Amino acid sequence: MSWQTYKDDNLLCDIEGNRLTIATIIGHDNIVWAQSETFPYLVTCARLLYVRRMSTRWIRNMHKIVVQNSFTSLIGLDQFKLRFRSFSIDSTYKEMPRKLKKSERKPWVTSVNELKRKARLQRQAKQEASEITLRPPENGLLVKALVPFACEVYAARAKLLTCASMVLKNAIVYSCRLCGEVHVGNPPHKIRTCNVRGSPATKEHVWEIGGMEHVLPVVESFHLYDRIGRAVSHDERLEVDRIPAIVELCIQAGLDIPEYPTRRRTFPVYNVAGRMIDFEKRIPKHDSPGEDINAHGFWEKRNQSSEIKSMHLLGDDVQGFATRGMEAWEKMLLGSSKIMQKYGVQTCGYCSEVQVGPKGHRVRNCQAFKHQMRDGQHAWQEATMDDLIPPVHVWHVRDMQDGGLLVNGLKSYYGKLPAVVELFAQAGSKVGENYASMMREDVAVPGPDEEKLVV
Repeated sequence: MSWQTYKDDNLLCDIEGNRLTIATIIGHDNIVWAQSETFPYLVTCARLLYVRRMSTRWIRNMHKIVVQNSFTSLIGLDQFKLRFRSFSIDSTYKEMPRKLKKSERKPWVTSVNELKRKARLQRQAKQEASEITLRPPENGLLVKALVPFACEVYAARAKLLTCASMVLKNAIVYSCRLCGEVHVGNPPHKIRTCNVRGSPATKEHVWEIGGMEHVLPVVESFHLYDRIGRAVSHDERLEVDRIPAIVELCIQAGLDIPEYPTRRRTFPVYNVAGRMIDFEKRIPKHDSPGEDINAHGFWEKRNQSSEIKSMHLLGDDVQGFATRGMEAWEKMLLGSSKIMQKYGVQTCGYCSEVQVGPKGHRVRNCQAFKHQMRDGQHAWQEATMDDLIPPVHVWHVRDMQDGGLLVNGLKSYYGKLPAVVELFAQAGSKVGENYASMMREDVAVPGPDEEKLVV
């Protein structure tokens, strides 16, 4: 007797007036032995558990539907059947940005054709002796609607640094001494991705204890007293303060910090035939550059700087600091993105140098690919949020209670998160839905002895 005959005679038979409508028989080897023609398509249980990019929640729901439908069909209560919903085994995993080669340039935010078109229009405007209308902040005035965002971003950054420092007291961060890879949690992962000059042949990382600079790296920029004035020259590179780029962005957007004075115009500048004309005095009476501006502040350490002062936070639990830190991180990113829509930020296409302002500086300190041909000058282009706040992506550890050890053979099942988000997540904070595609928690990770069964 075949299995198809067994299904028809024993499973689909009448039992006191009730009968199953459809049935299937599946072996332990994941092969369908017998199945009704109208039976819905299902992935077998053994394959369903380990199939990549499959939601574990969907597995539980589908199992519940199959069991309930079989039971209701058996007792004749068809009106209580649950419907099978369409599904896809494809995951919404977000691929990490590809690491650029030394000879590659960063992707352009604005296309090259669009930049050429704007340059062509500017050349035509210079030939005509007419005034070009400028709007804030291009005319030197502030965008009043963005001043509150600048204050919020600055406050969120201070709160983020405080919360991260408190969480780091109860967490461990590792950094590779050779390639700079970062891992949050103990023990460090065993994924062999160290592929730089001087790394071992096995591509294993050489771990050492890291700190705040590995979780939240600081990108610096020259502080401009006049954002639409002349650029910082090469000879002035040691005389102009370098501060965090996000702080400089807040200052140019309207935040006032006594330690970093800046020029606030009351009258706009004009653009006539391509030349900027400023009718205000070069040095207003209420400004005293000799007293307020420290030209050699680059060499001094301000121990009581307002940007690094620890603020008072209610509660001393680690999870509370992690939750408030996650909120500050999201607020800082959201506010910075809104400010960057109006205030320009420039970055070098080959290195990580950033200059906040409508144009880049003229300091010749680029040491990237073929910098000798450019005499060390930077290849300036429009910056993105990742240039201002570089995301340090680390491997996401799902369950620290199970040891949290990530092995090289299962790296295709692991997700990633920004280092600061992973730090707060391990401390008990809830991760936002915008990171769900990066965490890959919908992927069931098989055991070391079960990975070979994955189809």
